[in-house]
Amino acid sequence: MPGQSVGVVESQRAHFDQPLHLRSGGVLPAYDLVYETYGTLNAAKSNAILVCHALSGHHHVAGHYADQPDNIGWWNNIIGPGRPLDTDRFFIVGLNNLGGCHGSTGPSSINPATGKPWGADFPMVAVVDWVHAQARLADLLGIDSWAAIMGGSLGGMQALRWSITYPERVRNAIVIAAAPKLSAQNIAFNDVARQAILTDPDFHGGNYYEHNTRPVRGLRLARMLGHITYLSDDQMGEKFGRELRNSAFSFGFGVEFEIESYLRYQGDKFAGYFDANTYLLMTKALDYFDPSREDNGDLNVTMARSQANFLITSFTTDWRFTPARSKEIVAALLANGRNVSYAEIGLSFGHDSFLMEDAHYHGVIDAYLRNIKL
Repeated sequence: MPGQSVGVVESQRAHFDQPLHLRSGGVLPAYDLVYETYGTLNAAKSNAILVCHALSGHHHVAGHYADQPDNIGWWNNIIGPGRPLDTDRFFIVGLNNLGGCHGSTGPSSINPATGKPWGADFPMVAVVDWVHAQARLADLLGIDSWAAIMGGSLGGMQALRWSITYPERVRNAIVIAAAPKLSAQNIAFNDVARQAILTDPDFHGGNYYEHNTRPVRGLRLARMLGHITYLSDDQMGEKFGRELRNSAFSFGFGVEFEIESYLRYQGDKFAGYFDANTYLLMTKALDYFDPSREDNGDLNVTMARSQANFLITSFTTDWRFTPARSKEIVAALLANGRNVSYAEIGLSFGHDSFLMEDAHYHGVIDAYLRNIKL
């Protein structure tokens, strides 16, 4: 792996007493955001990069904790000295969004009005709500303008939303494996995943905390379905094919094929640490994301509000957020005379490609970031 890891890191917590009025009409009277930083903020405070996480991500983007050496940040391969997000040059910020389950205020947090976990009463959150909360964190850190905001998938949508909502505070937006809004197929996948959770007998209308249980079966199925859509057919074929765990069919409904074993392992692993209510909120935020809705569906009009330079990146085998969806964003930016670079990268990992270490992919990010003037 080129460059170095940032090594041992610590998470931080910021408390906000100012109420946050949400797009859904709900209000959070106060909230916490958990975040991590890597590198040093320069005197001009001009070298900050915000990394936005995707559906199941969080604030732990790089490095490891002193007492958990195996707990490596989810994008560790791209952040550190000598890596594309070079911490010798940039100050990197990662956070856990509102509604999350990794420390920031979410459904499992205590509702001050009741003294119990929020559960089903936690208000629906949208991407624009996360952006407003992130802007308050930027204020706290003294960052008036981000050198860049970047993310993959739902994280890329946040970068896009930032460029529209706070155009004067974003100098560069790096939007990876994203789309200007979800297709009907994507919404359908999300709904099936949610139904697996909502119909789990242990869900208890979202208030399962009070019943000392968790809808593990539903969350497991949701993750299994989602994981299929994150991979490419070629990757699954190359990695698993039709390999059997044993040499012959058992003519039953247990685990026989290696792909079945893999999906069940991923489902069990995810259900062991993630919160079902958070999963519901995150997928709904994906479904609702459509900034052009404010402009009668005209993305050209929407992107006219942006001022940033852009790097848009897609992957050839990503069938959940295809290159064609990224090109819609590119076209809208070009229609407004914005500076935009586009890279379509041939990787076999499907939608998950944005998380992978690849010399070409990382080279594109590195070359773009090196041209940013601080």
